[in-house]
Amino acid sequence: MKNELKTYVSHMEKYLSGCFDFYDFEPQHVLFDSMRYSLLAGGKRLRPVFAFDFCRMAGGCWPDATPLAAAVEMIHTYSLIHDDLPCLDNDDFRRGSPTNHKVYGEAVAILAGDAMLTAAFGQIANAPGLSDSAKVRAVGYLSHCAGEVGMVGGQVLDILSEERECTEEEILNIQNRKTGALIKAACVLGVLAANGTAEQEYAAMEFADHLGLAFQIRDDMLDVIGDAQKLGKATGVDTEKNTFVRLYGLEKCEELVREHTEAAIDALDVFEDSEFMRELAMSLVGREM
Repeated sequence: MKNELKTYVSHMEKYLSGCFDFYDFEPQHVLFDSMRYSLLAGGKRLRPVFAFDFCRMAGGCWPDATPLAAAVEMIHTYSLIHDDLPCLDNDDFRRGSPTNHKVYGEAVAILAGDAMLTAAFGQIANAPGLSDSAKVRAVGYLSHCAGEVGMVGGQVLDILSEERECTEEEILNIQNRKTGALIKAACVLGVLAANGTAEQEYAAMEFADHLGLAFQIRDDMLDVIGDAQKLGKATGVDTEKNTFVRLYGLEKCEELVREHTEAAIDALDVFEDSEFMRELAMSLVGREM
């Protein structure tokens, strides 16, 4: 698994390093500095990995998914820039480094996130080798997952829930949107890049729904028991929020992580060669960062 993962991540890093590199041509270079600061700040690049491997599993040539994978990663990055702002999570560190607004100021950080979101859809529109119909479907699906009924909608629901304890259904609804939506977008866009079947698209959705929940539950657990140095951010900051740990407790959360991971793996049965994705899903069960 390590070789495939390294190949996918290295390919994405190389591609992203060439994005927004316009220092000598544009007077607003501070904007590009801010965008690249967060886009190239590391991270697991899991969403691009999902896009690449679902493209491969669906019978495509996985590098063809590169612009779509970059689009999802750009939207993920813009969301992190905005989430860290004082008006939302008010975080000073992200991945072990000062957050964007701490380096460039709140105004530039907001605008960098706005520009990243806009550029993401340009990545899809200009993707070589992708049919016009596939581009339209990709833009439509990504906007659905990232926007008012997806990630952004989930963030709003999270804000509205801060003053009260949520039910199980409400927490699931929030997290399916906040975390699961972009994972689902990455998986489905990978299938679209390969011109995959409707059955494969549905399997990608099922996988992402369950893995997204497993990933978020593990994330909530790490906020309680994780090592701040390994995580690259403060821990214990979500103790009063509506998290899965607060709802279920650590022992039940551990069980749920396993259950949802197993369900995600079962969804991969429609693909002929899914060994890498199965191993990746299992590795997320025991992660420490």
